[in-house]
Amino acid sequence: MKIALVGYGKMGKEIEKIAIERGHSIVLTIDINNQQDFTIENLQKADVVIEFTTPATAYNNYLQCFRAGVPVVSGSTGWTDKYDEIASLCKQTGNAFFYSSNYSLGVNIFFEINRKLAAIMNKFPQYDLCVEEVHHNQKLDAPSGTAITIANDILANVERKKSWRLNEFKSTDELQVVSKRLGTVPGTHIVEYDSADDTLEIKHAAKSRRGLAFGAVLAAEFIQGKKGVFGMRDLLDI
Repeated sequence: MKIALVGYGKMGKEIEKIAIERGHSIVLTIDINNQQDFTIENLQKADVVIEFTTPATAYNNYLQCFRAGVPVVSGSTGWTDKYDEIASLCKQTGNAFFYSSNYSLGVNIFFEINRKLAAIMNKFPQYDLCVEEVHHNQKLDAPSGTAITIANDILANVERKKSWRLNEFKSTDELQVVSKRLGTVPGTHIVEYDSADDTLEIKHAAKSRRGLAFGAVLAAEFIQGKKGVFGMRDLLDI
């Protein structure tokens, strides 16, 4: 498989390493220093684009990949207010788009546990709850895309929580999401349910970026020959 990497920072380099280990080749790398190479002609040399960039650039990157007719696997966060638009454009143009806020296999299993636990805890209003995430101090967006996914899944299942709020508590019908930026932490996510009698907590802690990069390469392999919009639940067959 021939891969174009759009975003060639720490994640891009880790993806490159794993892709080569799995027998794939990197035919294009794009970062801030060679934007002039981000052309339709160059993109069409690849079988798939793996895109990890910034909230400000992701949307236009997808449009360019759709114009080139090349499948896209993206892990950029902070742009998902436009997700429905991108999904619609992907389908209209006959392309393939795979998106996840987090490509770790463990995190996506955590997502499933979080949904099921939230549905159970909906019956027990004596428990209040919060979400906490910790990431390295170079991460630009807050909360993380993973924390937003966790929070939205809780809101879909816990009727007493109507919305989430970042880093402050104002009302019992709001879900507090706490974001911390600290050193070189790859990523930790915690959901805590607390009552007067006990505390119940689920947690996922990444040890490195390798798990994220491995999942992204698996997604690129999965999307080959497909059309439409996909996510990690499709890859994991959940």
